[in-house]
Amino acid sequence: MRVRFHLPDFAGHFRFNLIFAEMLKRCPQYFRDGVEIASVYGCFPPSLWNGGRFCGGYCDKDYVKTVLSAFNDRGIPLRFTFTNPMIEKKHLSDDFCNMVMNVANNGLNEAIVFSPILEEYIRKQYPKYKLTSSTCKRITDPDTLYSEVEKDYHIVVIDYDLNNKFDVLEKIPDKDKCEILVNACCDPGCVNRSEHYRAIGLQQIDYANHVKKHPNAAYSPDSFYKQHPEIKRFDKCPSVSRTVFDIQDLSTHITPDDIWNKYVPMGFTQFKIEGRTYETFNLLEHYMYYMIRPECKDIARLTFLRQLRANGVINLSE
Repeated sequence: MRVRFHLPDFAGHFRFNLIFAEMLKRCPQYFRDGVEIASVYGCFPPSLWNGGRFCGGYCDKDYVKTVLSAFNDRGIPLRFTFTNPMIEKKHLSDDFCNMVMNVANNGLNEAIVFSPILEEYIRKQYPKYKLTSSTCKRITDPDTLYSEVEKDYHIVVIDYDLNNKFDVLEKIPDKDKCEILVNACCDPGCVNRSEHYRAIGLQQIDYANHVKKHPNAAYSPDSFYKQHPEIKRFDKCPSVSRTVFDIQDLSTHITPDDIWNKYVPMGFTQFKIEGRTYETFNLLEHYMYYMIRPECKDIARLTFLRQLRANGVINLSE
């Protein structure tokens, strides 16, 4: 049995995920049957191509190499969230994104795509990369989903509004190729989701351009929205702060028991945990909930917290 998890975020949660990977290696008895780390996804800011979540900050080439080596040396791919839906042809030559793609162009790493323009560019310029079709496409029509699965993608991330639609899931032609986002925090059937992705994409482009022009100046989201009053503001959406306990009331929620007792027997093996912008303790509880045996949660949590503190990821008073 293989239950493969795609985890958030190799840049912002770099040491967090590295320590978790080490715990999986050294303490496998804590983990549910078959748990593997399939990839760690995210972006190195200020990646203009990034989508799905706004990511600020700055990573230089040395940091990119450090993160890449740390995960790849353990056989774990980085999977770039290049899902910005607002990409134009002029953005394809972005120096930073192309630097990242070149540095990571070793045949192990992957990219998640949305924009047909960017997808075509990556396929042509970086053919070693395995490509994932993004959930940001909002494919909720069953026949369109089945068609997407049959295209030349390594993985297709299913829209989480279909998470518990078993009549649809049963008919997917290649379930092993599909990835299910188990802990969606967005409201089921949210009518603003696609518009939110577009707003994030525009802000990410604005941020990347700001860093190029004013590398030492602070970036203001407020200023961005004042300059673009036509763009609806979603950056304070309350859904993104939901905890692992809050999401359990949503109809799109998938429990750990569901994964092992329903989805894996159906043929699904790929599962995504979202949380690129989660604070450390919320993300920790998601990992405990989904990947750790219930009877081992306390010892696993203590072990993990001690390692996080020892490595300076968190500070806890004695």
